[in-house]
Amino acid sequence: MIKAVVFDAYGTLFDVQSVADATEQAYPGRGEYITQVWRQKQLEYSWLRALMGRYADFWSVTREALAYTLGTLGLEPDEAFLADMAQAYNRLTPYPDAARCLAELAPLKRAILSNGAPDMLRALVANAGLADSFDAVISVDAKRVFKPHPEAYALVEEVLGVTPAEVLFVSSNGFDVGGAKAFGFRVARVARLPREALARELASGTIAPLTVFKALRMQEETYAEAPDFVVPALGDLPRLIAETAGGMR
Repeated sequence: MIKAVVFDAYGTLFDVQSVADATEQAYPGRGEYITQVWRQKQLEYSWLRALMGRYADFWSVTREALAYTLGTLGLEPDEAFLADMAQAYNRLTPYPDAARCLAELAPLKRAILSNGAPDMLRALVANAGLADSFDAVISVDAKRVFKPHPEAYALVEEVLGVTPAEVLFVSSNGFDVGGAKAFGFRVARVARLPREALARELASGTIAPLTVFKALRMQEETYAEAPDFVVPALGDLPRLIAETAGGMR
């Protein structure tokens, strides 16, 4: 029986595209490019550091990724500027159905498992007014690894006292869906952009940086096991759980 619903944070509960306001204000006309490359490098650096055994927390990775992105534009901001800009990741906008979804999932345990550093996650949920919506906000920093490493997912059992079979893990990120499924969780993928809609967007003419992001980060991966469930939005999760409760036992 499902006892806990565990969410990814970045891109699942919180819209990573909402940093675009800050990037566009800082660099008019270049905000979309910076937003997309920054996020891509943020993830890439987390995986590279994990593979090399050179862990640094996600706050460091976020600043490093921003420095790389601005460097591609010939910009070399100082550390104070990078830290100030990186704060945009602590002020991400939650998806509009996030709060209602979390409220309707009670009394199930609700938690976040995220690559985010502890201070980042505390700021993120507090700024969004969601701090009281979770039984736990879990950072992979406790294991000094990043998702999709199995040790990251093991934190759920340690913190919440549940087995993998008692967890429904929710993510919109393909790498995270694959990692969680391989670990043994039942997984719900939030598919906000159907493949058919992406194909139409790609065929419409000039391919914008945001469209490339959608192709790389918002589609189901082919290397991994398929998720157990697919929903178009967070708001569909409470009904999914209610309708399939028997099948989740």
